[in-house]
Amino acid sequence: MSERSNQPRAARIDLHAHTSWSDGTCDVRELFSRARKADLDVLALTDHDTVAGWQELPAAVAASGVAAVPGIEVSAEHGSLSIHVLALLVDPSPETELAAEMARARASRVDRARAMVELISQDYPITWDDVRAQAAGESTVIGRPHIADALVAYGAVTDRSAAFQEILKPSGPYYVPYYAPSPVAAVRAIRDAGGVAIVAHPGSVTRDADLPLELLEEMVEAGLAGVEVDHREHDEAERTRLKDFAASHDLLITGGSDYHGAGKPNRLGENLTQPDVLAAITHRATSSTEVIR
Repeated sequence: MSERSNQPRAARIDLHAHTSWSDGTCDVRELFSRARKADLDVLALTDHDTVAGWQELPAAVAASGVAAVPGIEVSAEHGSLSIHVLALLVDPSPETELAAEMARARASRVDRARAMVELISQDYPITWDDVRAQAAGESTVIGRPHIADALVAYGAVTDRSAAFQEILKPSGPYYVPYYAPSPVAAVRAIRDAGGVAIVAHPGSVTRDADLPLELLEEMVEAGLAGVEVDHREHDEAERTRLKDFAASHDLLITGGSDYHGAGKPNRLGENLTQPDVLAAITHRATSSTEVIR
């Protein structure tokens, strides 16, 4: 047996996943069961603008043996650009500015979704009830993915990705904006809540325009701690660009699957974060929220 084979395996860490509390298709317990099957050691729960699923994490960790990093994917807007920021190990208290911003964004999402459905229904006969039927429950954060699922169910498109590319894109005739804080304000709110802010898939190929590096510079000044470099929507050129940016600003580099269950083709563990990066995240967090093991 070679010396290399005797070395312990590095922990497999995925810092980006969703459940049916937002736009994923499985619940928290099932997500962590799947994480175990994917040979993960640590998984971050990062539902959009909600901590509702956090209450289920201790039981999911106990059942699966996979450690959990409590997190959120916070929605932000810069002009016509939708920008997401992973908020890891934040204080979930409703008294924080972050909680207030997310509550406002959730309410605005519902109003926006209703308005978009009204527009879309002029060309595709889907209703608000059709969209609600795609949500897991009353507490689910309704968003464009649920409209996409209704369009798939109707037969207008083949899958969520096609819906976003053809019908739901920001430059399309059905798009309606909604309230979200600026990326800089989001980063500050995450920091104030004791969390660690990581910009999520900043080079996403699904955006209508590139995320300007100047905006990332402003986010760094506000306290951005890292960049999600390793993501399926980043090609090699984009990963190199983002790695160079992270290195020049002393930022952490993370990777995540952005898993949504059946909602997207993303696979748990397809992009990973190094153990020393997770250690740095836990060290930088100042809230009482900890990795659940």
